[in-house]
Amino acid sequence: MRAAPETDWRPALAPVIVLRHDRLRGTDLLVLPERVVVLTGKAGAVVGLCDGTRSVRGIVDELAERFPGAPVATDVPSFLDRLRKEGWLR
Repeated sequence: MRAAPETDWRPALAPVIVLRHDRLRGTDLLVLPERVVVLTGKAGAVVGLCDGTRSVRGIVDELAERFPGAPVATDVPSFLDRLRKEGWLR
């Protein structure tokens, strides 16, 4: 069984990564050294809350208010955990 992601962790983008909105394409991007990652769906809204001040629980709570009925309580912690494993969040 896999351990649940920490809910008291306060995620923030790694120092070399920038979140940008591409107005031409209407999508959010993670700009990394020598690479760009296109964020789909509401991923940009999730990453935009990763400023180091909010806990995972706080991010989930805020997103649950913004997007009622969306499965944020299950999807967001695992999404953030994947980004941390990639080294994009600290």
